[in-house]
Amino acid sequence: MDIHDSRTRRLLFTVLLFAWFVPNGIAQSSNDDKAAAELRQAKNDVRSMKNSPGSPNSLGLLLDGAPSIGDANARVAVVEFGDYECPYCGRHANQVLPEIVANYVNTGKVRYFFKDTPVEAIHPAAFKAAEAALCAGEQGTYWEMHDLLFKNQQALGVTELAAHARALNLDMPKFQQCFDSDRYAAQIRKSLEEAVKAGARGTPTFIVAVWDPNEPGKTAVTTLSGFRPYRAFQQVLDRLLSPEGANEDQQ
Repeated sequence: MDIHDSRTRRLLFTVLLFAWFVPNGIAQSSNDDKAAAELRQAKNDVRSMKNSPGSPNSLGLLLDGAPSIGDANARVAVVEFGDYECPYCGRHANQVLPEIVANYVNTGKVRYFFKDTPVEAIHPAAFKAAEAALCAGEQGTYWEMHDLLFKNQQALGVTELAAHARALNLDMPKFQQCFDSDRYAAQIRKSLEEAVKAGARGTPTFIVAVWDPNEPGKTAVTTLSGFRPYRAFQQVLDRLLSPEGANEDQQ
């Protein structure tokens, strides 16, 4: 089996997602209210970080051109691999991301990236939803479409996607031309390959990286898998943004 073959990578991600989704989906629903356990896991995530050379691009993540929000010079980058039909991605987008944006992105501390990883085997509408968001981005409304799609996860058919575009007052001929052209299909498939390279086993998966301004060749990286409450992200981000966190893995 050639792991470099793009179809093989997408199939591998689908298989891994099935392996992760069933047991973890059950565990997630039974542990949602156990914030203490989530915080303990977050602390372990920080302690287990290892320095790796380069920036997040060294993980095979092609972030140039990927949708992002926040200061380009922010010390910390959060990269989400998500799927518009994934229920846990929806919970993150609606419950957790707004707090991350308010407290870390809008304050210049974090730059947040979204990488599309639609798993069509179980989420048949997710791929076209990802294309719709990227097409909306051509008119400067990527994040507005992102938020709208996650608020309407049961309405992601082609007709509904056009309705969402109209609700955002997009230039509809321009949007429709982009949407029908499949111009972002290759980019989305590439994101699926990058998810496998990054070790993602399901959605959502988050790669968190911090650059040491004194040693730009080193990057501390950690991975958070599955739905996490805001306090878990807060624990990780505050630690990484502190002087102690920046130096922890260099000792």
